[in-house]
Amino acid sequence: MVTNGNATKGNGNAAAAENTNPEFSIQRTYIKDLSLECPSSPQIFRQEWKPDIDLQINVDSEKLEDDFFQVLLKITVVAKNKDKIALLIEVQQAGIFLLKNFNNDQRRQMLGAFCPNILFPYAREIISETAMRAGFPPLYLAPVNFDAIYAEQMRRQQAGEGNEPANSGSVV
Repeated sequence: MVTNGNATKGNGNAAAAENTNPEFSIQRTYIKDLSLECPSSPQIFRQEWKPDIDLQINVDSEKLEDDFFQVLLKITVVAKNKDKIALLIEVQQAGIFLLKNFNNDQRRQMLGAFCPNILFPYAREIISETAMRAGFPPLYLAPVNFDAIYAEQMRRQQAGEGNEPANSGSVV
């Protein structure tokens, strides 16, 4: 530490400890990809709207440089009405995050659960708005517990049930 241009006397270990504290920040969130299909239009608009919704979620991450990571939340929503696909929305909501001074387990937890929890509300809003702009009622997705999903993936990985990395996977 420097005060008034002079070095402050004290324990050098305190400054070293400060530099090793975990640091997290959101650098940017953005839509990486967005797709909409309405294969049964216009006939689908003449039917009573009682859709069956299929939701698939996948989380991927990649190291960009140093302590910067991209997390990609991929959500596919398929709405079927009377066994016909009425609406298909695919969104890839991404974020760039700084994760500094985390150990490997902490970093995997942050990339596989914490960051997707941050991205999900953005993706949920995009899906709802896209459905409305396509002429359908808004699709309100229930919250997703990415912590539980991550914990289950870790349990499966430790049990040897799956070969997927802990920071990616699909949820139905």
